[in-house]
Amino acid sequence: MKALVTGGGGFLGGAIVEMLLARGDEVVSVSRGSYPKLQAKGVACYQVDLGDELASRSVLAKALEGCDAVFHVAAKAGIWGKYGTYHAANVDATRNIVEAALRAGVERFVHTSSPSVCFDAEDEIDAKNDVPYAEDFLCAYPETKAIAEKLALAANGNAMAVCALRPHLIFGPGDPHLLPRLIQRAQSGRLRQVGNGANEVTMTYVDNAAHAHILAADKLAPGAAHAGKAYFIGQEESVNLWGWLNSVLKELQIPKIEKSISASKAMTAGRIAEFLWKWCFLPGEPPMTRFIAAQLSTWHTFSMAPARADFGYREVVPMDVATERAIDSLRSVRRH
Repeated sequence: MKALVTGGGGFLGGAIVEMLLARGDEVVSVSRGSYPKLQAKGVACYQVDLGDELASRSVLAKALEGCDAVFHVAAKAGIWGKYGTYHAANVDATRNIVEAALRAGVERFVHTSSPSVCFDAEDEIDAKNDVPYAEDFLCAYPETKAIAEKLALAANGNAMAVCALRPHLIFGPGDPHLLPRLIQRAQSGRLRQVGNGANEVTMTYVDNAAHAHILAADKLAPGAAHAGKAYFIGQEESVNLWGWLNSVLKELQIPKIEKSISASKAMTAGRIAEFLWKWCFLPGEPPMTRFIAAQLSTWHTFSMAPARADFGYREVVPMDVATERAIDSLRSVRRH
């Protein structure tokens, strides 16, 4: 298979690239940045802003030559920022790569989405892929990812089979965001438990997320069970969010989280902080937002049954092993 991976130099995109190379596939990467290490591994790399239709059109036409599949992983994630930047990176970029793939005759398209497209600030327990999209979004990221997912799935048809995957809380060696940011806040004493601490979450080890993408692509074809659909992806075993995080902190010899704040107070704090940061033009991100307050205080557990039934997804790395590998990686980073 010859596959194009957008965001091939990123965390998940890089894991997909490595798995494809390991089994002998030809890989093309399209990213905004330059990644000499990918080129050294034999990956054909193209650098362009996918949100810029004029700039990306000719680049994508060349990059997609002979490609059988596209993994559209690149996106702008975050909890704060101007809506327009998220729309360009998530919606415009998706439209441009989908249209370019159709023009190039690509047969399979796997779109990386997010469970947040369905998050309405309420508990999600053993949710399956038929959960409706949220009606009210608390920030630009989930809203633009929802638009992008709908756009990608709408392209599914006889010419190109499309599916979307929604991995939740991706972690593992090389994680640039999730655990490093939580640990940094814990070390500085700025991380508090939000809510009663009972909420469980489905997490996703990065190798499992990459495996799911490749498995979905391998079995994707017009009329396939998963064509035109979106699937939650994660570990088979959910964890208590705060208990799991404290266990990681303990292994890293960092004091556990002692302080807490109620969900309602966190939501109020988030609402006030958003107002101040927006209208007073304060730099950086607010220390709390409504989205973060809701995310940290509610349940997010997802069923893998639909993905297992429709394209055979099963985790390749169980949660205990995944946690050990993540901790070992964090120890190594801290030593250096």
